[in-house]
Amino acid sequence: MNTPTTIDEVIAQLDEIIETSIATNSPMGYFAALYRKVTVKVKEGIATDYFENGPRMEQLDVIFANRYLHAYQAYQTQNSLTESWKKTFEISADYWPIVLQHLLLGMNAHINLDLGIAAAEVCKNENIQDLKGDFDKINVVLSDLVGEVQDDLCEIWPTLKRILKWSKNLDDFMVDFSMKLARNGAWKFAVEVHATSPSELPAFIAARDQKVAKNVKLIFSKNIFVRFVYCTIRWREKGTVAQKIEILRN
Repeated sequence: MNTPTTIDEVIAQLDEIIETSIATNSPMGYFAALYRKVTVKVKEGIATDYFENGPRMEQLDVIFANRYLHAYQAYQTQNSLTESWKKTFEISADYWPIVLQHLLLGMNAHINLDLGIAAAEVCKNENIQDLKGDFDKINVVLSDLVGEVQDDLCEIWPTLKRILKWSKNLDDFMVDFSMKLARNGAWKFAVEVHATSPSELPAFIAARDQKVAKNVKLIFSKNIFVRFVYCTIRWREKGTVAQKIEILRN
């Protein structure tokens, strides 16, 4: 894969990952399909002048996406990559995680680690506070996807909607699982990265990476009852991996 320099090239490479995942029945395609939706929404926002600085937003999107794309390629070629992505990709070989867990794993690595680094990089020679308005607007774009993703997950596991409606937590659940992670520390981390000297930056990012990687344990509870629930969901998810990727993509 070549390194994308435009948002259209990012979408094209995401399509490649999705097609490969469909052909191989790889759960790696779940996050790629979700991420493609996000990228298309950002592209639409740029085209309609939703963001204060469209060119900067495209640059941010490309830098951000390249961290995921490079990690994916590094894993495929057995090269070094961040611990957060390594754990995420390794779990893709496991049968038992449900679609939601795969999505959470990808969002954990990409938002809690990559987003802050990308935001700092795009503002490398500028005041990072000038980005804050557009950074917050990304959250609005992401929140707009909640309904779509909710419908996708309920198509994959129809019982989900009934259970969450019964518990009156449907909207809160979907918003929490979706992209609130972007509000919970990503901006603070971006500001810290921006303020860190080049000589100290590798160690600072490595420490953050280790912290983010530990979040994987939160997504895979050791509680026997919770694990039983996840297993039950997994048994009742409709379709093959490839079919579930198609649902998320479409």
